Amino acid sequence: MIGQPLYILDTVDSTNNYAMEQVNTGQVTPGTAWFAMEQTAGKGQRGKQWSSPPGENLMLSIALQPGMLPLSRQFMLSVVISLSAHDWFSKYAGDETAIKWSNDLYWRDRKAGGILIENVLRGTTWQYAIMGIGVNLNQTTFPPHLTNPVSLKQITGKDWDPIELTRTLCACLEERMQLLHPAHYNTLLEEYKSKLFRFNKAGTYRMNGELFEGIIRDVLPDGKLCLEKDGEILELGFGEVEFVIVK
Repeated sequence: MIGQPLYILDTVDSTNNYAMEQVNTGQVTPGTAWFAMEQTAGKGQRGKQWSSPPGENLMLSIALQPGMLPLSRQFMLSVVISLSAHDWFSKYAGDETAIKWSNDLYWRDRKAGGILIENVLRGTTWQYAIMGIGVNLNQTTFPPHLTNPVSLKQITGKDWDPIELTRTLCACLEERMQLLHPAHYNTLLEEYKSKLFRFNKAGTYRMNGELFEGIIRDVLPDGKLCLEKDGEILELGFGEVEFVIVK
């Protein structure tokens, strides 16, 4: 069961780092979760840092054991986790919640949270995946370099209990993980695309320093983004294109 047990940490450099250390001891059961009141060096995608005032937001890592998934289909884990986060956040923020490829959590055109998955391999065996998620819950002021953040409090006008919402997120993850089976891959991927930010809509992107207008047309089973540019379909991997938010 995801979130059982759930450990509450007062302060840690990164919940993903801490979870990885615990998994490497060989004494962690799948589904174990670690929530931090404070991170001193929170990790985002592609080496970015995730900063958060102490006690205001959700900072969580979970040890998952996706043994049923071959490494060639590991993007399906990202799909299921993204859908879980969408299920959970939309309960409170409403139907303007979206998934930004590959696995950020958006509300309208603003970023509410991010997901980072780090894998533990033993040879060719996918032993564990450490799923880290950070979501802005009660924060209302953000560093100036963040161009489009938003928190659940800003959306709803309410204060939220981070630990209570962590438990409801774990319940959403548990429900979705039951569907992580080859028979459901196509259905899950289609649902993921239906909730995707800018899917089949024109938007501004940056690639190799160039700004251009593009339209997301598809996401492939391996996670590549199919982006239409000037009538041509580009198949792009993670980190190859930047979404530009035009204010």
